[in-house]
Amino acid sequence: MRISSANGLAVVALLVPLAVPAQQPTPPPLAPLPVADSQDVRSVDAILTAVYQVISGDSGVARNWNRFRSLFAPGARLIPIGPRPGGAFGARALTPDEYIDRSGPFLVNNGFHEREIAHRLERYGQLVHVFSTYESRHRATDAAPFARGINSIQLLHDGRRWWVMTIMWRSESPDLPLPPRYLESERH
Repeated sequence: MRISSANGLAVVALLVPLAVPAQQPTPPPLAPLPVADSQDVRSVDAILTAVYQVISGDSGVARNWNRFRSLFAPGARLIPIGPRPGGAFGARALTPDEYIDRSGPFLVNNGFHEREIAHRLERYGQLVHVFSTYESRHRATDAAPFARGINSIQLLHDGRRWWVMTIMWRSESPDLPLPPRYLESERH
């Protein structure tokens, strides 16, 4: 900073070096989303059914990950909630591809069938929120589920189709059983 005086007035001139932004690496282009089957994205019920179908299958059965990707909007996230050391809970936000990388091998190696047993839906225009109660089995024929919980699913209708924006889920635990109101679907 330089201070000078002209005719008794103090004039302050700030000398600011020209700021040149650092060259940022260009991110790789995003792969185009696979085209969704119009039957999968025509309604809220259809896209919910497609989400559960595409992750389900017996041990050794490959999942159709292109179908999975086609259900999600660009920027969509899958967010599991779980316990952390020390008794706290946290969440991890995953892209659909990160979910595939992280969970895909488990689903195929162990068998995984998840189905909706009830849901509660709220809608405002193009925005839909669904609390979808699920149960998970390793084989569709297993007598009892090995897990249950709630998928909190946010959907968007863009004027042409439905998109999954986020799925956040929490598994049931002995200290947090599913409330009875989430075991029955509301009529809408």
